[in-house]
Amino acid sequence: MIQTQTHLNVADNCGARRLMCIRVLGASNRKYATIGDTIIAVVREAVPNMPVKESEIVRAVIVRTRKGFRRGNGVVVESDDNAAVAIDQEGNPKGTRVFGPIARELREYDFGKIVSLAPEVS
Repeated sequence: MIQTQTHLNVADNCGARRLMCIRVLGASNRKYATIGDTIIAVVREAVPNMPVKESEIVRAVIVRTRKGFRRGNGVVVESDDNAAVAIDQEGNPKGTRVFGPIARELREYDFGKIVSLAPEVS
């Protein structure tokens, strides 16, 4: 579960390294985000000479969480870190590569482009 002030790793090559969640999008009083949810985040750490700079506000979609989630068949999926992919207004990733395993539930939330760029879909 991701809430405000949560730090996340970035799972793509957009130029950001670490994000901090400042808002969970959805209902007006929504507190937590899980895999497939969109958040608004601020870039806390970035690679020099890249399009995304530090203290820039970006939209991101959650792709991995440490808190496990249960699939319909009873399997609990959890990861070693909290990670997100920076996206634009249309939901396309800002980077051209995605790193690490990505949950297959993202395809159900219309993030097929992120799933197609991922090296491993778990």
